[in-house]
Amino acid sequence: MNFGQSITTCMGKYVTFSGRASRSEFWWFYLFTVLITWGATVVEAAMFGLGATGILSSIASLVFLLPSLAASSRRLHDIGKSGWWLLIALTGVGVILLIVWWASDTKPAGERFSEI
Repeated sequence: MNFGQSITTCMGKYVTFSGRASRSEFWWFYLFTVLITWGATVVEAAMFGLGATGILSSIASLVFLLPSLAASSRRLHDIGKSGWWLLIALTGVGVILLIVWWASDTKPAGERFSEI
């Protein structure tokens, strides 16, 4: 899946937590959200100065919060894990485990989460 396809797919499945997401779909969409958030920060700094409040980047982050959570959940499904494992990020250290899982290759056990 390429950059444009992943954005279209993830935004089309805005709050769809079921199904699976390939590694490329997840990482291309993650890159897109980071670029948009950074872009909003740069635009805001150019418009209001470096001491700006960060309102534009905060709005961009909120817009992409649900699709990012949904893509993360679908990515975990692709490796055979439940989407509820996202809650491990709340521990702080769990983010490391999530990054390892998101970078893992597709597992046959993930087929149980496939949409029919």
